[in-house]
Amino acid sequence: MGALGLGLVAAVCWGLHDLLVRRVSQSTPLMASLLAVLIAGTIFQVSVMVVTDGFVAIPPVAMRYAILSGVFFLIASLGLYYAFERGPVRLVAPVIASFPVLSVGWAAMNGTPVAWAEWLAVLAIIIGVAVVASWSDNSSEDVPPMGRTLVYAVIAAVGFGCTFAVGQLAAELSDHLPATLVTRLVAIGLLVVLMFARRMRFWPGKAAIWVLIGMGCLDGIALMSVLSAGGMANAQYAAVASSTFGLLTVVMAWAILRERMALLQWLGCALAFCGIGYLAL
Repeated sequence: MGALGLGLVAAVCWGLHDLLVRRVSQSTPLMASLLAVLIAGTIFQVSVMVVTDGFVAIPPVAMRYAILSGVFFLIASLGLYYAFERGPVRLVAPVIASFPVLSVGWAAMNGTPVAWAEWLAVLAIIIGVAVVASWSDNSSEDVPPMGRTLVYAVIAAVGFGCTFAVGQLAAELSDHLPATLVTRLVAIGLLVVLMFARRMRFWPGKAAIWVLIGMGCLDGIALMSVLSAGGMANAQYAAVASSTFGLLTVVMAWAILRERMALLQWLGCALAFCGIGYLAL
């Protein structure tokens, strides 16, 4: 399976994961939920590594990249969980999924020629997200004001963009499984320290634990899919293709959670994800 295929696998898994985040976050302590998901995803990955004999040494340079990727992964995850806790999905998902814009900007800053069509795709993403956002602050709905929600979503988008960029560098220099495991362990360690410092609850509750375990497995499959593309031809396509998870999340939120969508918001989502899709070509 190529980088694009791995990215699409990640998109499906993250789409389901984020829909469950929105539902679980309404009744379960947020940080405890995130910790349970990260631990479940790590156990899932360790199981894969045992079966595939994936425990190999990581070169020092790759280790540094994997550790940095773990820092970004925690930042992105916190932004994502806080954003989906506030909602609505139709606002949060397109913003988080816009992280391919960072890839284009990074390429331009490093002297890589960027075609005018790619800049148009970036503009389409920005306009599409703006349309969804401008129509999402509906006082008749029981959701918080969108300002802070947008900040959390942008933090998540930047965090995921950096996670994938740095994590794929680690995967290029070593086997992707141990590198991804380091990323996860760093994120868990930092989260535990943060929760201890803030004296937060660690147990999410019996009612939600099995859903959180399932979310951890989905997240584990998705993250391994994207980072394992490091070293493949056009590895960046995995990160870009995975960003289409937002479209799946929005559609599922409309179909399952019954979130209302105006016609203009559908058009904004379509415009944003057309831009994302073009960047994946």
